[in-house]
Amino acid sequence: MPGCEVNDVEVGVSAPLPGGEDPEAALKILSDIAAAGVDHLVVGDHVTFFGGFGVDGLVHATSLLAVQPSLPVHTSVYLLPLRHPVVVARQLSTIGAIAPGRLVLGVGIGGEDPHEVSSCGVDPHTRGRRMNECMAIVRQLQTGAPVSFDGEFFSLDQTVVMPRPSPPVPLVVGGMSEAAVLRAGRLGDGWLGIWVSPDRFARAIRQAEEEAANIGRGDVAWRHGMTVWCGFGDDQAHGQAAVSAVMEALYGLPFAKFDRYVPRGTPAQVAGFLQPYVEQGCRSFNLLAHSSDPATIPASAGEVRRLLNSST
Repeated sequence: MPGCEVNDVEVGVSAPLPGGEDPEAALKILSDIAAAGVDHLVVGDHVTFFGGFGVDGLVHATSLLAVQPSLPVHTSVYLLPLRHPVVVARQLSTIGAIAPGRLVLGVGIGGEDPHEVSSCGVDPHTRGRRMNECMAIVRQLQTGAPVSFDGEFFSLDQTVVMPRPSPPVPLVVGGMSEAAVLRAGRLGDGWLGIWVSPDRFARAIRQAEEEAANIGRGDVAWRHGMTVWCGFGDDQAHGQAAVSAVMEALYGLPFAKFDRYVPRGTPAQVAGFLQPYVEQGCRSFNLLAHSSDPATIPASAGEVRRLLNSST
């Protein structure tokens, strides 16, 4: 990837909600993640996923930024088309004031559960077009300049959101489709893959950067990465047991549907799985990590980071 040092591979790991039934345990995990040398925290986002599951990604991110002083937070991914872009721009302005430069907004159109989309008053068939308008508006509003916009879904007349976040919050586009890759090139600061091979990852980032060049976006500080479910354990069987139960409960599908894209086992085994992506230009990983002993996840993720950087 242009502009990246080959020995600088970032690894983030999914983060607990601060508070809850055992707030001290959650804070201990966050402290352990930072001490392990992990680069950032990862949060998801759903409104009402398959029967009501969900955590608001920006609320979760804000709580993490407030309770720990150093680690950035990446959303993977925030369902931007389900929200009004002016409201999101205000949220980014506020977060930018609380924790400047510590949020990366990974965005996606969702769709695994069409009922979630329609429950938010959005036609599932319009998600991609809405995303394009949302991203364009959010990017413009982050400049602090008045924005007028007349689109299919949104209309703005000299709308201003101040203060502008400085630096602007990067927008990284998640999704496997060609439309998502092209959207990353036209409107994003990077592409965030999931469920793709290393070869597909390489082709996608080339395609995104070519699309950006074609429309005159030649000065993008690219943030291409991968979101990867993984299971840590003493061996692959124990790692798989930890991650498969969570994935099957969430998606309602057998683990065999995900098997080829989910590393599991020791940190060395997980790092070995990720290494081909590094060789194809990936410099950032969001690990959705699980283990039979969650207390071991911070050190395991930190060891994955060390191994990936020592091998490049």
